[in-house]
Amino acid sequence: MRKIPSIKTTTDQNIFLSKIKNMFRKSPGGYSMTIGEVLRKREIVTEEQLQDALRVQKEKLNSLGRAVRLGQIIVELGYASEEELVDAVNQEYEISVESLKDDIKGLVKERRGSFVEGLPAPRIPIWLQLFGATIFIIIITIFLLSFVTLRQQKERLYRQTIKIGRVSLNYFTSNASVPLLNDNILRLNTLIKDAAAVEGLIYAIIIDHNRIVKAHTDIRKIETTFENFNNVKDVKKEQDFTYFDYISASGEHILNLTRPIVFKEKTLGEVHVGVSIDFIKKLINKERLTIILLTFFIVLIGVAIAILLGFRFSKPLSHLVLATQEIGAGNYRHKIVLARNDELGNLATAFNRMGSELWKNSLMQKSFGKYVGSEVLDMIMADPESAWLKGRKNEATIVFTDIRGFTSYSEANEPEIIVERLNEYFEIATRSIQDHDGYVDKFIGDAVLGVFGVPIYHPDHVERAVRAALDMQEKFQQEKENGKDILQSVGIGINTGVVVSGNIGSANKMEYTVIGDSVNVASRLNGLAKSGEIIISKSVFDHLSELIDVEVRSQQYVKGKSEPVETFKVLGIKEKRHARDRK
Repeated sequence: MRKIPSIKTTTDQNIFLSKIKNMFRKSPGGYSMTIGEVLRKREIVTEEQLQDALRVQKEKLNSLGRAVRLGQIIVELGYASEEELVDAVNQEYEISVESLKDDIKGLVKERRGSFVEGLPAPRIPIWLQLFGATIFIIIITIFLLSFVTLRQQKERLYRQTIKIGRVSLNYFTSNASVPLLNDNILRLNTLIKDAAAVEGLIYAIIIDHNRIVKAHTDIRKIETTFENFNNVKDVKKEQDFTYFDYISASGEHILNLTRPIVFKEKTLGEVHVGVSIDFIKKLINKERLTIILLTFFIVLIGVAIAILLGFRFSKPLSHLVLATQEIGAGNYRHKIVLARNDELGNLATAFNRMGSELWKNSLMQKSFGKYVGSEVLDMIMADPESAWLKGRKNEATIVFTDIRGFTSYSEANEPEIIVERLNEYFEIATRSIQDHDGYVDKFIGDAVLGVFGVPIYHPDHVERAVRAALDMQEKFQQEKENGKDILQSVGIGINTGVVVSGNIGSANKMEYTVIGDSVNVASRLNGLAKSGEIIISKSVFDHLSELIDVEVRSQQYVKGKSEPVETFKVLGIKEKRHARDRK
């Protein structure tokens, strides 16, 4: 007798099922919970009130033919206010609705979608993708090939079985007409007995026109009435015989072939031959097992090949990713070592070439930046084809510096000392010019040409030039105290006016420079300056007359000018009250 479970067992099962059910509730917010469950969970309504509301909802559905929201019914019954329901829904589902008329289901669905979309996309390595694709292709290919092959083989075996059955039919009908006409049962059964030894032949039956069995492989059925076969389906006819297959009472799958026995155009009876076709199923199953084993070994080989190919392709790509990160971080000297003679090898070579070019460009950029300053460099790199590189007139201030007695100094000292002092001089001059937002146009022997106002225009470019010259002379004097007397012999000339600036040169060599009368005058003023002096033109003095202290010099004739030029020696400059914005 079946044992009835105890109440305790049933309760334990319910608790267990409840826990399992809660495990599959989506969090956060419990998306699978209904509004009724939410209200019951938060004790806004009791279980009785909830059941009452559900009953009313069902009644309204039957009477109105449409569903009414449960929350609306709970409010109508006075079990809770709409505000309480809205707050419970917003807190439980983590959404924001203002009334029960809002599309709560749509917002919950959208919230669920955003949660799923927010999950990180799975990262599948390339080797695993190749592995999966290879195995999938192998299995699908073998499955399709085996399906087509086995189907064709099954059809061929079936046709072969029909052919075997026809041979037996032809034998019986050719030799059974006379014995059947004479009712020679012994002769007919002798024919059946000879044929019964054929492999695969289940039975052979000869019946007369009255459907009485005259010969049978089962001698017990001789002289009995022939009974039609059961579960016959799909009877087919070809020429003078018919055939069909069926399942015998013993469960054997048999192909039955039938042909009439005709003598002088008179039908005397018919012959039935039964051939087993279970061997076809056995052969197909055997072939299928062979294919499965073959598939297993091919899959193993495919797995090995897929893994090898995956790592062969993924490893170089990992190197390329690492190289990209290094290049992005500014390490242009990073190289990829790939001994491959394929597209990935070509890509690695191209990548290394790109890194070398970027490194060269970086060096050029850093080197160029030492001369033109960061502002000019940024402008050039941002727009190399800008019109200001192609030549234009600008107002600028030119600073020329030169070392007095440098020729005699060079003759009296070793080349190493000369180069060292010259580099120290250039370093001080360049730094002072760039610190005041000018740029070094060029070095001419021991002379330095500094420019203020182009290509970056500053309204106070004249003042910046003078301050740079004073800063330069102060540092030269400091170096004198360190035993470097040659640096105190620098003379500086400054002039301001209109210049032509742009790229000048040939197709093979170009340089950005300034030319014009203002540049020439600055060079001539530099020639008038003695060691430690800063000589400025009248145009510079006019710009800074209230800011600088000068000593008026006598007018001087300079090369290229028909009239004498007024010159001034700078003694000092006042400090501004507020810090200057150099940008």
